[in-house]
Amino acid sequence: MEISNEPAIKKPKRLTSVVWNHFERIRKADICYAVCIHCNKRLSGSSNSGTTHLRNHLMRCLKRSNYDVSQLLVAKRRKKEGALSLTTVNCDEGQRKEENIKPTILKFEQEQKKDEPINLGSVRFDQERSRLDLARMIILHGYPLAMVSHVGFKVFVKDLQPLFEVNSAIELDCMEIYGKEKQNVYEIMSRSHGRINLAVDMWASPEQAEYLCLTAHYIDENWKLQKKILNFVSLNSSHTEDMLSEVIIKCLMEWEVGHKLFSMTFHDCAINNDIAVRVKDHFSQNRPLLSSGRLLDVRCSGHVLNLIVQDCIEALGEVTQKIRESVRYVKTSQATLGKFNEIAQQVGINSQQSLFLDCPSQWNSTYLMLDAVLEHKAAFSLLQEHDPAYTVALSDTEWEWTRSITSYMKLLLEITSVLSSNKCPTANVYFPEICDVHLQLIEWCKSPDDFISSLALKMKAKFDKYWSKCSLALAVAAILDPRFKMKLVEYYYPQIYGAAAADRIKDVSDGIKEVFSVYCSMSSSPHQGVALPGSSLASPSNDSRDRLKGFDKFIHETSQNPNIVSDLDKYLEEPVFPRNCDFNILNWWKVQKPRYPVLSMMVRDVLGIPMSNVAPEDLFSTGARVLDHYRSSLNPDTRQALICTQDWLQTGLENPANPHPTQLSQLLWRQISNFPDKVKGEFSLVS
Repeated sequence: MEISNEPAIKKPKRLTSVVWNHFERIRKADICYAVCIHCNKRLSGSSNSGTTHLRNHLMRCLKRSNYDVSQLLVAKRRKKEGALSLTTVNCDEGQRKEENIKPTILKFEQEQKKDEPINLGSVRFDQERSRLDLARMIILHGYPLAMVSHVGFKVFVKDLQPLFEVNSAIELDCMEIYGKEKQNVYEIMSRSHGRINLAVDMWASPEQAEYLCLTAHYIDENWKLQKKILNFVSLNSSHTEDMLSEVIIKCLMEWEVGHKLFSMTFHDCAINNDIAVRVKDHFSQNRPLLSSGRLLDVRCSGHVLNLIVQDCIEALGEVTQKIRESVRYVKTSQATLGKFNEIAQQVGINSQQSLFLDCPSQWNSTYLMLDAVLEHKAAFSLLQEHDPAYTVALSDTEWEWTRSITSYMKLLLEITSVLSSNKCPTANVYFPEICDVHLQLIEWCKSPDDFISSLALKMKAKFDKYWSKCSLALAVAAILDPRFKMKLVEYYYPQIYGAAAADRIKDVSDGIKEVFSVYCSMSSSPHQGVALPGSSLASPSNDSRDRLKGFDKFIHETSQNPNIVSDLDKYLEEPVFPRNCDFNILNWWKVQKPRYPVLSMMVRDVLGIPMSNVAPEDLFSTGARVLDHYRSSLNPDTRQALICTQDWLQTGLENPANPHPTQLSQLLWRQISNFPDKVKGEFSLVS
């Protein structure tokens, strides 16, 4: 084979770096230049010079268009990793002289499936949008405002997007977002036809400051239970308990929802009853639901359960301390633990529970510790005989007290777990659980052991105070559950009240009829064509030219028939709905609304009552709700803005299908909607 001696023709080197998308390479004689297409500055374009100086210029160039160049450079550096890659720009020098080629394609690999291209050619950096996004992030996750001045954060942001200027006045951006989100919430509350149930909660701080948190609970037009923090008010020494009503009234007037108030749930049974009365008196003019006030004043069930548990823990305090020391002794060394395990095997203990020390601030962990120790009772009894150094053994009486109180705590744990399993439960789920506690307290009071009976009487005194306040609200909510109706009240009350059960059942029946009669009077009032609360139909009085107002009055006067069965009577006469685990009471009433047009409006208001205002994650806590040092150090307006806005933004993320999404959820979904369907599936905004 003949080999040619002619030298090979050297082809121009391909320009593969993305920085060449922003430079034009020109040659004069034997010298190559790279001319910035944004500012026309001339730099060395020789292949020996590399591209680092071009990148540095590109980052500093202020006259170029605001392309998100830094992100493209990062994507280029990650090309070898395969997660994100830029397509190779295929061009030669001649083409590059004639036109500027911009990066347009980004490949997103989805679990090694076929690449799905995303067009980023039109992506531009927006300082204003990025600034507000940073503020939303700080609010949403509770980050400290000072993070924007941290050196590490500044370096990270500068590497990510050199064009972004971190605003040191981030607090102003947060307040701006708060103002916009507050207006959105205000409009939602104004458009809502149902009533508002207000949860009143007290907070503290490490500095012994006190705060008042007001949260609105309601069921919206789509029969979804909603809650929104309206105010987080700082209380000073001048705010006595008698003045709390004035603070609450002021907040409700600010939101203009006082006329919609249906109930108020207070955290503690010890709070003065006059607070709810003063609020009711202020807003009760021409408001029949507030005039009756049968369901207005509610107390927190989670709090009373916590008080009962704390009585148990306090009564067993010395014994619990001996148990902690016993567990600590056994786990002190491997030798002691090995000896204890041998003893446990000898006495036939096959418990799967291991010994551990509790967290005193979480009473469920204390229960689990006591339960595990009871499983190893025989082993602890023998350990005293085999190990003279073990000196904190329990007596037989102490073991019996531990067993009894642990059984009480087990019931309370089960009930609390049921209530905490639902992040925002409707009011109907509480009645059977609270009735079980009531029945058990009655039984515990009959104990022949003076220690146990005295403890039970102490717990029952606290429970009775709660029951006297909330039994009607609990019962009415249960009656409006089609699986229970009056039957559940008729089942529990004879066990609770014995011979007096008939009178108590009648009180409940009269109570629900009294509340329902108010809704009937509102729905049938001919005055100015008043519409049914919650109705989506506009009132005829909205039309100034309506000439049939007299006809409405005529229909009302001539249609009164005492023999017509009311919604409530019809509902109660029908058989109960079968119980099943998949039942959704709000969906059921949404479907049944046409059959019970008046009763369904009452149901929306009653089921929205927060029977407990303790967050699920705090139900097992033995302490008060305490604000962290960071938030307690903020000024009152900023603190309220951050806490309220965080609640609103989180609600929007948890429910992106919300008919009234927050600005953050709107923003995120608007950005994701531009992605292909396969890529959308990789994103989830549901926490």
